[in-house]
Amino acid sequence: MTSAKLLSFLLILLPLRAQQTVAFPSETPAKLTIPANAFQYSRQHVMIPMRDGVKLFTVVLVPKGAKQAPILLTRTPYDAKALSNHTQSSRLGPILQGYDNATDVIVNGGYIRVLQDVRGKYGSEGDYVMNRPLRGKRNPTTVDHATDTYDTIDWLVKNIPETNGRVGILGISYDGFLPLMALVDPHPALKVSVPMNPMVDGWKGDDWFHNGAFRQINMPYIWNQEGTRDNDSILGWWSTHFDAYDMYLQAGSAGELGRKRGLEQTGFWRKIVEHPGYDAFWQDQAVDQILAAKPLAVPVLLVHSLWDQEDIYGAPAVYKAIKPKDVNNDKVFMVMGPWYHGQMIDDGSTLGALKFNSDTALHFREEILAPFLDQYLREGAPKADVATVTAFETGTNKWRRLPSWPPAGTAEKRLYLQAEGKVGFGEPSGERFTEYVSDPAKPVPFRSRPIRPMGYDVAKGLTWPLWLVDDQREASGRPDVATFVSEVLDAPLRIAGEPMVNLVASTTGTDADWVVKLIDVYPDEVADQPTMGGYQLMVAADIFRGRYRESSEFAKAIEANKALPYRFALPNANHVFRKGHRVMVQVQSAWFPLYDRNPQTFVSNIFLAKPGDYKKATQRIHHAAGEASFIGLPVLR
Repeated sequence: MTSAKLLSFLLILLPLRAQQTVAFPSETPAKLTIPANAFQYSRQHVMIPMRDGVKLFTVVLVPKGAKQAPILLTRTPYDAKALSNHTQSSRLGPILQGYDNATDVIVNGGYIRVLQDVRGKYGSEGDYVMNRPLRGKRNPTTVDHATDTYDTIDWLVKNIPETNGRVGILGISYDGFLPLMALVDPHPALKVSVPMNPMVDGWKGDDWFHNGAFRQINMPYIWNQEGTRDNDSILGWWSTHFDAYDMYLQAGSAGELGRKRGLEQTGFWRKIVEHPGYDAFWQDQAVDQILAAKPLAVPVLLVHSLWDQEDIYGAPAVYKAIKPKDVNNDKVFMVMGPWYHGQMIDDGSTLGALKFNSDTALHFREEILAPFLDQYLREGAPKADVATVTAFETGTNKWRRLPSWPPAGTAEKRLYLQAEGKVGFGEPSGERFTEYVSDPAKPVPFRSRPIRPMGYDVAKGLTWPLWLVDDQREASGRPDVATFVSEVLDAPLRIAGEPMVNLVASTTGTDADWVVKLIDVYPDEVADQPTMGGYQLMVAADIFRGRYRESSEFAKAIEANKALPYRFALPNANHVFRKGHRVMVQVQSAWFPLYDRNPQTFVSNIFLAKPGDYKKATQRIHHAAGEASFIGLPVLR
């Protein structure tokens, strides 16, 4: 082709090429605007600067027409945007359903609602550290949750024109730990704190350990929470078995499962493996002890669930630590409800098989939480008629207004384990001990199998919230569970406080776990609720790792075949064993896979135990004169 012909050809193509590059008009607006007055609230996403320059993602929800309105703040590692956007709605209530089901308090109260991602999670800048310690020995930076809360409140009261300058902070679980951190150095505008089911001491009795036994069922939580900034579901913990019992058993030790899953990539897992005992790492972060050393300046309403399957230790521990400083009896209050973890913002009419004949959670929100918040956050609001302690008494299903916890008039009464599987208030006699064989290859499950992962979707079989009220009949029939039961009660037995375990036991091994369960056994037939006939309801139960018998900080081998005392507290109970019921105590040496298996052979660190370390052991529960095992019941006369 000649140059002239090529030029002519190109000239013909140019219009066609021009036609191909013409932009087709977009149907998406450059900026989408919502019609005025379409919503009954305004929503603003802001990045609030902290003192070190890091900015935290914050959702601010202001009710339409708000003036001189108080602020309710929740700080969270669980996605502030998602927690405030449960559905597309022009009304504030529906978007706060779910986590924030206390909309009967928040919406009806006209509060400005603020939710914030903690540093390092979701929309917030910075680095994430699990339960970030206070500045100091465990935290070399200039910031912590106390300073972040202070800086956040300072920004809110200066930049939200609709507020009256008063702020309350509330939250559940990890979000309940954060209102406690806000009390360390509170901003002057912080007028009230409501920690619900807070994480307080991760070793003694909340999420990570109970008396030294590791809660390995929380390993997926650590992976998901620390693995990515936004808990990326694609990179989340994966399943290998329908029955979680099989997965944990086949893995061996918790440390080996962590190694196989790559969990050592997360910093918190490495810390857990390095600190199996109650050393300075855990002691320095015990929130109850931190607050006991701080001035008491802000009113606190601690909210506790009597069947909290995750953080059953925290709220009562904080109450016990800081109530003595409340000399005017106007700063520290506590509510104890018949709930699972977080159920106070859900329906509280039932808990598993238990029925309470009223919505106990709604009662809490309307009769206690709402007036309590109003008193401190609204100018001129009446003083709330809230008792120092408001405790739901299970068994009678009645709310009790109490001046203290445990209530005055409570005295220890010894419930002795006795020969022939009996338990009673009389001194033991007869056979010196009851024995069973504990086999780590067949550990006692903490609930009926198949055991599903942690989760709150009951429709999908994820009934994790209910396990503490599971019927214990299956366990009572196992040969590796020692069961002791009383005669039928001829009068009600009322307890209020912490039952104290005084177990005298021996083992053929050199380490052992002791699980003790205090159980209410229903009559063989219950006319108005047939399915409760013979039901065995755990009232209080916990585990103790034997290696910490002498020191919670330093592990020590148990002397084999020697009867030794083990003393530890069970979680708080406020319960009436009714006439016609019986009292049962079960003792076992595994609660699997809720807790990792004890090898029953002493090793320096159970996370690093090898397959050959796991051996059968014969356990003896002693109940003879001079070696009596008993539970000190806090009986209310």
